[in-house]
Amino acid sequence: MPRRRIGFWYRFAAVLCKPPLVVLIKRDWRGMENIPAEGGFIAAVNHNSHLDPFAYGHYQYNTGRVPRFLAKSALFGKGFIGTAMRGTGQIPVYRESTDALSAFRAAIAAVERGECVAFYPEGTITRDPGQWPMIGKTGAARVALQTKCPVIPVAQWGANLLLPPYAKKLNILPRKTHHVLAGPPVDLSRFYDKEMTPEVLKEATEVIMAAITTQLEVIRGEKAPQTRYDPKQVRIEQRRRAQAHEQRPHEKAEQEEGHGK
Repeated sequence: MPRRRIGFWYRFAAVLCKPPLVVLIKRDWRGMENIPAEGGFIAAVNHNSHLDPFAYGHYQYNTGRVPRFLAKSALFGKGFIGTAMRGTGQIPVYRESTDALSAFRAAIAAVERGECVAFYPEGTITRDPGQWPMIGKTGAARVALQTKCPVIPVAQWGANLLLPPYAKKLNILPRKTHHVLAGPPVDLSRFYDKEMTPEVLKEATEVIMAAITTQLEVIRGEKAPQTRYDPKQVRIEQRRRAQAHEQRPHEKAEQEEGHGK
C-alpha cells in the first residue's frame, strides 16, 4: 500500500514508539486487506487501554495508511505537543461548537481529502466489566453519513493486558500479544438518504459498534453480552440506588414514630 503523506513527524514518532512496542508485545495482526489502499475512510476501533492508541497506531502505520486520531482542540496549541499533533496530522475536535456536525468539521475535511480518520466510538476506555465495547457516541456515524466514506470496524485486544484500563503500572510478564482484526466495511447505505436525526445516528452507531464487537468475538473466541454496557444508564441506576439508600433511614424513623403514637 502507498506510504505517501506519512511525513517527517509521523516517521519520527514511529522511530520513537516502534522499538519499545516490539519489545513489549508480540503481534497477531489480521485483516489488513480490508484497509482501503486509496481514498478517505474511517477506522472505528474499540478502546480498552491507554496504550492501545500506540499499539493500534503501529498496526495502522504498517498498512501504509496512517491514522489521524481525533483529539481535543486544546492540545493543538503552542509548544512541542501542539507541534507534534499538527505535524502528525492529528485532528482537533472543537467541543465548544454548538453545532454537533461542525464539531467534527476537521474530521470531515480529512476524509474528503483522502485521509484515514481513526475514531474511538465509545469516546473513552470501556467501562464494561468484561472489557467489551460499550454503547457508542455518534461522532463516527455523523462523519460517515456526511461523507459516505467506508467505515472499517477494527477490534483489538492485548494492550489492555499489558496496561489494564485505568491502571498506572505495566504488567510486563509474561509478554503479551496484541491482537488486531479489521473487518470488511460496515454497510451504512440504508441511512444515506435519511435525515440525520438522533434516532438515525443512534441506529447507525449501533451498527458500527455491532461490527466492532463481532471482530472482537473472533479474537477472543467467545460471545459478547447480549446487552451493551451503557455508562449513562449505569450512572442513573447508581444515583437511584443512592437516593433510595438515603431515604431508608428517614422512612424507618417515620415508621418508628408512627408505632410510638
